[in-house]
Amino acid sequence: MTQRGKHRLPDPGQHRAPGGRRSYRLTVAGTAAVVGLVLAGTGVADGATTATVGTGGGPLKVRSAPASTASVVGTVANNCRLSILCQQNGARVVGKVRTTAAWDRLADGRYVSDGYVRRTGPAPATCAAPAPVAIATVTWAKPVTAPIWGGFRPPTRPTHDGDDLGALRGTPIGAAAAGTVVTAECNASPTHNCDVDGSAAILGCGWYVEVRHADNTVTRYCHMIRRPLVSVGQVVALGQTLGFVGSSGNSGAPHLHFEVHTGYPATRANAVDPVPFMIAHGAPLG
Repeated sequence: MTQRGKHRLPDPGQHRAPGGRRSYRLTVAGTAAVVGLVLAGTGVADGATTATVGTGGGPLKVRSAPASTASVVGTVANNCRLSILCQQNGARVVGKVRTTAAWDRLADGRYVSDGYVRRTGPAPATCAAPAPVAIATVTWAKPVTAPIWGGFRPPTRPTHDGDDLGALRGTPIGAAAAGTVVTAECNASPTHNCDVDGSAAILGCGWYVEVRHADNTVTRYCHMIRRPLVSVGQVVALGQTLGFVGSSGNSGAPHLHFEVHTGYPATRANAVDPVPFMIAHGAPLG
């Protein structure tokens, strides 16, 4: 069974820009970059809404898309001010300020959950709809050859958003289709340690990978034995080894927890049963 736990990133720190302006530091692909999204007392983009981060403590994660499962591309310290260009619906978040499915797009095109934002005025304007994405043909293959141990959202496990494939420890996990790696990280709460076997007391996927495919489908591969062989942004081929079967995170024995999502970013709302999906795409599991 897989349940993704929540955790906070370290505060990257604040600094004062010339003239006493306050800005914040984002870390993108390992390189620190000062991004002037929030400058108290300075110019704000036309039509933008000024707000304040309200996490109640640690920093707020900045994500690449409007979902809590999207890649983290930086953080904003609590009580910093934000310039919100527009707002769009995404994954529902129970935040410190409000419970909402609204996500705020910042000046650099990234997102923060409106659940952790304090606004004094009306809600920002709705973001314009993105341009349609051309649907591409994708060739599929099962990630491992193994029996199905557990299915998609059975009555006793309604939050189980994938299928458990009982592959042996150390079995290579292949990409179910060609695509781009959008997540490759450790997800284990409260230990944050994925280099040991997990248990029912641990929440999260352990070491896991997400791949975004040409048709905008996302596949997720959980409970790897050690750090994945791939990294975010890497293009992978059909069947390329992403990592190896293990039992990290919310796992009681070595297996691959495999998920399929019909949109990007991957959310509970767009998760589908991998068994009929893979049958329909010529690559039945098992």
